[in-house]
Amino acid sequence: MKYPFSAIPSRGQLQFPNGAKVALIITANLEYWDLVKDTDKPYYAGGPPILPDLLPGNVPDFPNFTWREYGQRVGIWRLFECFDNAGIPLSCTMNAKTALEIPQIIEAVKERKWEMLAHNYEQGELMTNFADDPVKEEEIIKATLDVYTDAIGKPALGWLSSSLRGTMNTCSIIKKNGLLFYCDLMNDDQPYLIETPNGPIVGIPYSNEINDFTLMTRRGYTNDQFVDVLKCELSELLSESIRANSSRLMNLGLHPHVSGRAYRMPAIREFLDFAKKQDGVWFATREELARWYLDNHDGHIQ
Repeated sequence: MKYPFSAIPSRGQLQFPNGAKVALIITANLEYWDLVKDTDKPYYAGGPPILPDLLPGNVPDFPNFTWREYGQRVGIWRLFECFDNAGIPLSCTMNAKTALEIPQIIEAVKERKWEMLAHNYEQGELMTNFADDPVKEEEIIKATLDVYTDAIGKPALGWLSSSLRGTMNTCSIIKKNGLLFYCDLMNDDQPYLIETPNGPIVGIPYSNEINDFTLMTRRGYTNDQFVDVLKCELSELLSESIRANSSRLMNLGLHPHVSGRAYRMPAIREFLDFAKKQDGVWFATREELARWYLDNHDGHIQ
């Protein structure tokens, strides 16, 4: 995997379809955690715990497990209703075990015809565990993609690793297996091409900065602070894109056990209402953006 360094002022201009200035992708991560693992080492569950002092993997950690499970049982359904009412699609990511263990959530996404990305087999199993074992990594990726195809009814086109912790081999493996875009890298406000031994793949950057986990859980932002960050980010990207005559990308990452709490919903609604009122916002899917970029990337990054 490699990509050239490219300072954004030195690039060719990107002009998104229909004069769009910012492609806004709002991601809901539909994740599944095993209650226990076959290990006496601390269990890193693909994200920070709500309570510290991690227990050994073979000991049930009910406070942390059920905190996350709240998102599956309650939070995601609030988010679905909120986005239905706003008329804005979510771009969803799916662990394979979400489809196997909680198919109701996946069926709800399919009913809405929203985008779905492959998001590893289980949230607590990181690709970096297999950084020196590409054969095992490919086994896990293939197993994930097989479940995706069975659950969704068509092959996956995009990949997001658990905790964004891919390896130097992940891009090449997913490209070899027919995927179109990769989302682990968080280094840009525009799409770009990533070279792999199996050919180029489109990088669609994710964000841990514009993310409910970072802002609400790690930093403890209030609703007003959270909404202010989102509005400022979108407004500034719109302004930048006009000044540079070159479109930008904004990704907002949501987790149902964080932003699906009842008291967080007014903040989500306020931002969606704000975004809908802005000229030049494209509520894009990653597939749409990746396909467009493959057709229009010439002259963008040398």
